[in-house]
Formats: sequence, C-alpha cells, structure tokens
Amino acid sequence: MTIEAKAEQHPAAKDRLAGAPISQDAGFLLAKLHAGGSVVNNRALAEFDLKERSYSVLILADSGLEPTQRELADFLSLDPSQIVALVDELEKRKLVARAPGKQDRRAKTVTATAKGNQLLAQAAIAARRAESEVLSALDAEEAALLKTLLRKALWG
Repeated sequence: MTIEAKAEQHPAAKDRLAGAPISQDAGFLLAKLHAGGSVVNNRALAEFDLKERSYSVLILADSGLEPTQRELADFLSLDPSQIVALVDELEKRKLVARAPGKQDRRAKTVTATAKGNQLLAQAAIAARRAESEVLSALDAEEAALLKTLLRKALWG
C-alpha cells in the first residue's frame, strides 16, 4: 500500500498529528517529502524500467559533464558499490557507457548513449509530471522558491 493510500485511509490521524512538534522539524519534513516523492517518482519511471536512483545516474550521465563513478557516488550520497551496480545495469541496457577519465585514466566516466538520451527524454516528461503531483499544493512560484531554498541549504 502506498504512502498516499495509507494517508487517505486515516485522514483524521494525519490532520491531528500534523500539529505535533515534529512537524516543525526540517529533517522530518524533508524525509517525509522525499519518501512520498520517491513513491510517486518510481511509479512514474516504472514504464521506462527505471527507478529514482537509476534515473538520477542517467540524467547526470547525459549532462555533458562526464561525471566519474566516484563523483556520482558523492553527488548522489550513495556508496560507490551502489553506483557500480546502477551503472552496470544501465550499461547492460546500452543506456550509458564507461570510459577512462581524462584527468585520471583509472577513474571511469559515465556518459549517456544515444539510446540513453532518447529514453531519458521520455522519462523526464514522466518525472516532471511526478514532481508536479508531489508539489501540487504549491503554485509555480512557491515550487521554484522551494527548489532555490533546497539548493541553497545543500550547496550554499
């Protein structure tokens, strides 16, 4: 059962508990938004046989920035072994390719293939719809402000 379905089953509890002190905690709010957003994102990306993490790797691989596997791990806050598994899966599907790094040939860069770029174009539409669903209580200006504030909190 999804988070949304559970909340719909117990709307009074949701409304009652929203007044608890924890609802003022930024970490709790971010975790709750992420959990609900992940469910919606993964549902939207399922038709492309992607999940939130593999989509994140694919979109970074398609950025033109030629990230290394280590950079992907650091940026996505994942263990390097998780990145290897994600890249292995995307590479097996011929959506990304690894290449020796330009600075350090032992480091492997990850770039999207033409097939990956095409799939990403379609998946990005579904991801934007999912984001709109998750942020539906916000108008466009509020959603943009939220993203600006989150980037500022993360990277200054």
